[in-house]
Amino acid sequence: MDNDYDVVIIGGGAAGLSAALTLSRARRRVLVIDAGEPRNAPAGHVHNYLGRESTPPAELLSTGRAEVHQYGGEIRDGVVTAVTGASPKFTVETADGRTVSARRILATTGLVDELPDIPGLAEHWGSRVLHCPYCHGWEVRDRPVAVLATTGMAAHQALLWRQWTPQVTLLRHTAPAPTPDEVARLDRRGIRIVEGEVVSYGADGAHLADGTIVPVEALVAMGRVAARAAFLEPLGLAPAAFEAHGVPLGTHLPSGPAGTTSVPGVYLAGNVTEPMATVIASAAAGVSTAGLINMDLVLEEAA
Repeated sequence: MDNDYDVVIIGGGAAGLSAALTLSRARRRVLVIDAGEPRNAPAGHVHNYLGRESTPPAELLSTGRAEVHQYGGEIRDGVVTAVTGASPKFTVETADGRTVSARRILATTGLVDELPDIPGLAEHWGSRVLHCPYCHGWEVRDRPVAVLATTGMAAHQALLWRQWTPQVTLLRHTAPAPTPDEVARLDRRGIRIVEGEVVSYGADGAHLADGTIVPVEALVAMGRVAARAAFLEPLGLAPAAFEAHGVPLGTHLPSGPAGTTSVPGVYLAGNVTEPMATVIASAAAGVSTAGLINMDLVLEEAA
């Protein structure tokens, strides 16, 4: 019976730990299985998290784990390879050959960022290569920033980053040419457009194919995102295309209100279903979904 749980939460980030805390306080038997690969690990600090502003990501997770343990929740390090069965008894298999059973499943495994294949981007990801102005804009305020155009959203990105610094450059790279209306908007905001493909990025700036170096202190790069969700495929849940403003940006697992899915008893929270959610939004989603899961269990027990 030691391996039977009310809820198994797959993923120990902000969403998963917030859900585990909520469910543990609701006196549910909860297990979190965490692969230890948080998406925001390269970042120095978490921002816009009220009461925890500028907390290092690892510190936030360490504190969260301690709080879950305080109320009896269990946390194991491991990689989930498959979830099978059906409500009220799912089987969760891990890479080390262990299995546990759960009445409900909550997946909070987040996303993997797939960056453009340009030397220097991966090395500086989270420090000098950025993607979210609300996460990093303040730290590069009033400094020269370039937006690497890889999608039709490039002009939108440049206009947004202009809020934090007047020194914004749009590097055309491989993206479609901006529309005349976009060019006019960029010009009105003092954002210059530089033609040419970016072939590398280093301490001195962005290097173009013709040898030109554009000196910038930060490069904004939007890669694709991929949902970490292969373990749910035995249940028929597979990633779907994710778009913003009509631009394909990767994959996610679609969900309904409060993280419900097409499989009864399986729920989602955080970036795995809401790729644009910040850390605090993911934590809030974990709390909301945990409340729904607990009520679901209450109704099952009353029946």
